[in-house]
Amino acid sequence: MTEPARFDRGHTDDLMTFLAASPTPYHAVANAAERLEKAGFKQVAETDAWDGTSGGKYVLRGGAIVAWYVPEGAAPHTPFRIVGAHTDSPNLRVKPLPDSGAHGWRQVAVEIYGGPLLNSWLDRDLGIAGRLTLRDGSTRLVNVDRPLLRVPQLAIHLDRSVTADGLKLDKQRHMQPVWGLGRDVRDGDLIAFLEETAGIPAGEVTGWDLMTHSVEPPAYLGRDHELLAGPRMDNLLSVHAGTAALAAVASSSSQSASIPVLAAFDHEENGSQSDTGADGPLLGNVLERSVYARGGSFEDRARAFAGTVCLSSDTGHAVHPNYAERHDPTHHPRVNGGPILKVNVNNRYATDGSGRAEFTAACEAADVPFQSFVSNNSMPCGTTIGPITAARHGIKTVDIGVAILSMHSVRELCGADDPFLLASALTAFLER
Repeated sequence: MTEPARFDRGHTDDLMTFLAASPTPYHAVANAAERLEKAGFKQVAETDAWDGTSGGKYVLRGGAIVAWYVPEGAAPHTPFRIVGAHTDSPNLRVKPLPDSGAHGWRQVAVEIYGGPLLNSWLDRDLGIAGRLTLRDGSTRLVNVDRPLLRVPQLAIHLDRSVTADGLKLDKQRHMQPVWGLGRDVRDGDLIAFLEETAGIPAGEVTGWDLMTHSVEPPAYLGRDHELLAGPRMDNLLSVHAGTAALAAVASSSSQSASIPVLAAFDHEENGSQSDTGADGPLLGNVLERSVYARGGSFEDRARAFAGTVCLSSDTGHAVHPNYAERHDPTHHPRVNGGPILKVNVNNRYATDGSGRAEFTAACEAADVPFQSFVSNNSMPCGTTIGPITAARHGIKTVDIGVAILSMHSVRELCGADDPFLLASALTAFLER
C-alpha cells in the first residue's frame, strides 16, 4: 500500500466548494469577495473618492476583482506584492439571439469562448449561469445548476469515419446544445425562463452575459484520493489560492513591509484586452489611486512600482503518461510535486533569474517544494497574464502555477496536494 495523500483536506474541500459555486467569472469574484469580507475587507467604489486608511479593500468590476491590504503606517512609496490570476475558462457562451432549434428540437445558440477541448463538452449534462442586466442598469447573478442542456454526439452508426479518421467537430454546426422539444421556436423563451428562475419580473432583463457549465461536481479521484477532478481549475484554482493567501496575510499579526494584492482578471482566454482584462487599466488605476490616497506623489508611485513584484499564477502542464514525448525531455512536472515555475526565453512567460530567486525564497519560507516547466522546443508555448502585466505596468513578474492534466477540458485533473502547497507559497510570498 502507498502512503495516503498528505494534502490539507480542509483547503482542498474549500476549493471544491469554490469551484462548484463559481460557474462564471461573475460568480467567482462574488465568492472571492465574500471570503475577503469575512477577513475584514471592505468594497470601495471606483466612482467614490478613496482615503488613505489602513486595512483591506477591494474593487469589483464585472468578472474581475482587485483586493489589497494596507498595513498600519504604510508609506506612500511602499511597494506592492501581487498575486495575479484569471477568472475565465473556455466554454460555450449564449449568443444575443439564443432561441433556436430544428426538427422538433429546441436549442440554445452558443458561441465558442476561448479554446475549449470541444469533445469534452459532448454528452455532458450542462447548466447555464451568468449575469443578467435589468432595465434600470442593475445586474443580477443567475445559476441554473441542474441538467438543462446537452450537446449530443452523433451515433457512430451514422459516422463510421470516426473510427478511422477521429472525431471532427464543426464549431457552428455541431456544438449547439438541445434543451427541450417543440416545433415552434419562440424568441425570448430562454430569457423568460431565466427571469422566472431568478425571480425577476417578466421583460425586465435587457442584457445578458450567459454561459454553460458542467453540473458534475468536483470530486477526489484515485485509490488514495490523491487526485482532484473538477471544472475551471484553469484558473479558479489560482483565484481560490490567492484569495486564501491574501485573507491569511491580512489576518496575521505581523506587519508586512509591502502591500499584498490579489488581482484576478477576466478574458485571459481570449487575449486580456478588455476593461476587466490584464491588458486593461484596472490594476494600474487601483495601485496608483492607493498611492495617491495615502498622500503620495508621482515620485512615490514610481518608487512603489519599482519595488513591486507580481506572481502570475496560472495552471501549467503536468507530464502526461500517454504523451510524454510532447513534453521537454528533461522537465517533467508531476502532480503533487508542488507548484511549477514557468520559464520561456521568448517571453511567453515573464520569469527570469531574479524572478526565480523570488519564488525560491517564498517556497523555502513556506517549506514547499517546487518544479520547473519549459515547453518542448518543437511545440508552441502558451502564455499568461504575466508578460502583459510586466510590460503594461513595468513591474517584475514571475510566472508560476499548478501542474494539471486535461487543460481546457470541461473537467480538469490536478494533484490533491498541490492547491494547498500553492496557497502556502503564495502566503509566504505576500508576507515577505
